[in-house]
Amino acid sequence: MVKSASLTDLLGAKQLSNGHQARYSGGLGVWYNTKASAPVKGEETDFIATAPLPTSPTVPPKGSIFPNVSKLVYSMPTDSFNDLTEERKAIPIRHGLVKANPRVRMYTTHRDAHIYIFPRWILDFIKKNERLESIGEDVVGWWAKAGWQSGLAEKLSFSEVCRAGDDDSDENESELEGRSSPAESAPGNQENSRQSISSINIAVDGQYTGDKNGSASAASKFEPPSILAYIHSQKDQVPGSIVRRVDTAQLLLAISLQLAKLPSIEEDAENHSPYAHPKKVAYPEGVKPRTTITKQDSLIAENVTVEEKTSIKETVIGAGCQINEGAKLSQCLLMEGVVIGKGCKLTRCILGKRCIVGAGSVLTDCEVQENLIVEPRTEDKDNKLMSSEGLEATEAEMEEVLHDMDEEVAATGEDVDME
Repeated sequence: MVKSASLTDLLGAKQLSNGHQARYSGGLGVWYNTKASAPVKGEETDFIATAPLPTSPTVPPKGSIFPNVSKLVYSMPTDSFNDLTEERKAIPIRHGLVKANPRVRMYTTHRDAHIYIFPRWILDFIKKNERLESIGEDVVGWWAKAGWQSGLAEKLSFSEVCRAGDDDSDENESELEGRSSPAESAPGNQENSRQSISSINIAVDGQYTGDKNGSASAASKFEPPSILAYIHSQKDQVPGSIVRRVDTAQLLLAISLQLAKLPSIEEDAENHSPYAHPKKVAYPEGVKPRTTITKQDSLIAENVTVEEKTSIKETVIGAGCQINEGAKLSQCLLMEGVVIGKGCKLTRCILGKRCIVGAGSVLTDCEVQENLIVEPRTEDKDNKLMSSEGLEATEAEMEEVLHDMDEEVAATGEDVDME
């Protein structure tokens, strides 16, 4: 976590803030369009609503993100939003939202990137509201609604949390008064200075007003600082950069294959992506002749051995894997230490660490658990191959299987020589 503080916070003096600006810092979150690149079927999304910020008098510089920043007024997972819509037989949008934000804009295909910039006081807010379980769904969601829903800011103790440090700064203000300049120390100017300081106060919307003591009605209408939303634009994105959450197996496969298509540093040393690898095939010595590897969309890590007559297309292979003779891999992701048997055919599969796929197996759209041994000549489709708890393959069992496979390969070679 990166901590920061303003000059006002460090010196504890409210009068150092600009009278027309908010006293407390707000927050910022990042959302991206899930349909922009490498869309994945069934990927989770969020229903969010934003309102435009006041127009800036100055034109933002070229490449600035400010045109894509707006005020977040509603945020909820799309699944939860759909459940509420079905339950209430109507879209669960309050009239107060539209009344407070006439130019509201709604998104249904975007997702929270889990990238946030929060002020220090948000930690006190979370401690004060113990029922909040998650940052994205609870903290951000309720914070966004507190900006327009009547009475919600007080229920969530925004006023108490934001104003917690104000009383502590009174002594510091007195000290600053005593350190006034010679001009301010003059009899006429001293009285004006006191009046100026006493006239500074936090308004009901988090800004300064001339009422120092405030009122009960003002406190009940306290408006918390805004949380802003940066809606990432794919059009303005630097080539080779990616903003994406990867929290499911299918997303891991899709993004891994997307990264594999990036040119390597060896191919483009000057304009390469920050995610580019040094080489497409990190260990060329491990690749036997008479193999087919499409380097433009594949990645092969260190210490990978690839036997003859294999075909590897649009595939990512982790370190220490072993691909035996005649295997065909297409749109697959192999973790570290995977062993693919002779003559296997795998399409759109995800293989966990140190798993072994027996010879002659044909798998399509499958996920294989780590350390799992798939029996030879297994044919499966759209399935998750998982072992029962406590029955995962041990290192001894894996070594035994590898030894048997080596003997089988050796015996096959002897038969060929005898013929």
